[in-house]
Amino acid sequence: MYKIQFLLVLMLFGPAVLFGQSTAKKQVVAGRNGQKSATASGLLQSGPMVGYSDMREVKLWVQTKQPARVQIRYHEVTSQATGSTPASTSATTHLTNEVYTNRQTAFTAHLLADQVDPGKTYAYDVLIEGQKVSLPYPTKFQTQSLWQWRTDPPMFRFGVGSCTYVNEPNVDRPGTPYGGGYEIFTALAAQKPDFMLWTGDNTYTREVDWNSRSGVLRRYTHTRSLPEMQPLLAATHNYAIWDDHDYGPDDSDRSYWLKEVTLDAFKLFWANPNFIFPESCAGTFEWNDCQFFMLDDRTFRAPDKMPDGPNKAYFSEKQIQWLLDALTFSKATFKFIVTGGQIVNPTKSFENYAIYGTERDRLFKAITDAKIPGVLFLTGDRHHSILHKLERPGTYPLYDLTISPLTSGPAKPLAEELKLPTYVDGTLVTDRNFGILSVSGPLKDRVLTIKVYDQKGAERWTKDVRASELK
Repeated sequence: MYKIQFLLVLMLFGPAVLFGQSTAKKQVVAGRNGQKSATASGLLQSGPMVGYSDMREVKLWVQTKQPARVQIRYHEVTSQATGSTPASTSATTHLTNEVYTNRQTAFTAHLLADQVDPGKTYAYDVLIEGQKVSLPYPTKFQTQSLWQWRTDPPMFRFGVGSCTYVNEPNVDRPGTPYGGGYEIFTALAAQKPDFMLWTGDNTYTREVDWNSRSGVLRRYTHTRSLPEMQPLLAATHNYAIWDDHDYGPDDSDRSYWLKEVTLDAFKLFWANPNFIFPESCAGTFEWNDCQFFMLDDRTFRAPDKMPDGPNKAYFSEKQIQWLLDALTFSKATFKFIVTGGQIVNPTKSFENYAIYGTERDRLFKAITDAKIPGVLFLTGDRHHSILHKLERPGTYPLYDLTISPLTSGPAKPLAEELKLPTYVDGTLVTDRNFGILSVSGPLKDRVLTIKVYDQKGAERWTKDVRASELK
């Protein structure tokens, strides 16, 4: 008899009544359809963010406010699609792995979309506790195209920016707020780049943060939760490196005592495709016929004030050796070396590579000796944007495009920097700004177009660099 009663209760009310549920699940189950959606939305802290893209998989990222089950539901956008979702419900839908977020990992979830085909666009929904999160902006991602041996590589566009300071008055330094102009992310998203390169200082740890794991994770969460940033994250693929402020204190080097913690935070909050060294954020990725070499200028770095010489490391011997091997192996038309501080600028001030002159000379000579074509540098840090061009006898010039800042306080270069032979006249921008770079044209005549925009989205300057110039 008791067995019959047990079965009747199970049929009427389900296993949740008998065995219990988490608090988050109870909140979701309690309401009807509209209430369910509102509850799921209320559990979202930041994101969704689209991470790396390849032909067979895409990584996505979400952060919740408390422990919760998270999953992504996605489907290919057909030709009949309007807005961010297909008009027809007949399209095949897929689900990523499900993650149960927890406090130890700052309630972040990395979700893999692996039921995809090359060269497609997909719309997606965030599911928290099995319910769709309603968002007021498009959520989509794309896979890279299989163009090799078939067609010329497709044209693509990507955003570049560094130095994102988000104010928090109760722990910021007194005085005029250092951050601002958050509408820059709206202007950036309006450009609809295929992906975004975050080139360091993507968040700013403060004195209250950098001595504890709790502080570091709280700072990363605070920055990532900026409302103006969310539409860009949700529909644009994102790749990142770090510089001193998201690595540790200002001008921090290899001696920083909590670098394992900040590396863990970096990996929790970004979705890069690979990490070359277990102790570093360095990695690489390809997009069509271009390759991006994402370098770490902090983990192995000797103190800035150390006298220059063969033992004063910036990238370190092993990272440089990997870079040279990877550049030599690469068949990419443009080989973008992405790092935090300026490389080509010869000024021995601030944290420019020039104050590590011995290593800098060795790297430049090695690139020249190996006859590696197509190398350019993308950098940040300096709180103004500028283009430097280093002429090299007997070979092509090295360009260094610095894009900075996004939302941090702008700064001007030293007067003597604008008199250097490397400075490309007319490229200095001392307001908050971002870059949009595009690569177009047939494979044998690819063109890189650089455009720099201010925080309102107004174009400030543009320049073309042909692949044929970098051989």
